[in-house]
Amino acid sequence: MYNFNGREYPCCSSLTMGIIGGKWKTAILYNLMNETLRYNELRKKMSTVVTDRTLSLQLKSLAEDGIIKRKVFYSKPPLKVEYSLTDFGKTLIPLIQLIADWGAFVNERNTK
Repeated sequence: MYNFNGREYPCCSSLTMGIIGGKWKTAILYNLMNETLRYNELRKKMSTVVTDRTLSLQLKSLAEDGIIKRKVFYSKPPLKVEYSLTDFGKTLIPLIQLIADWGAFVNERNTK
């Protein structure tokens, strides 16, 4: 058994997918691989199909797992919030890039 943040997983691949799996988490990580983004910037880069609630919940989950950090600037209104990968989250960059590359391969293969 593998344990992470109080959750148990039957194998290491289940642990990985438990952290980054789902429709939106990989898209969030892909968009944060090379830059820090404010919420609205991230929202614009993502499909308009994702709801604000879903995006917020996925960001919260990734932050709780230590994959992304949420930095709040209180210095002047309006409140500014930025999201970026943590050092731990940056270890996922090669994996996310491979997933993206494979998706591009599948898309190219199916459009021929």
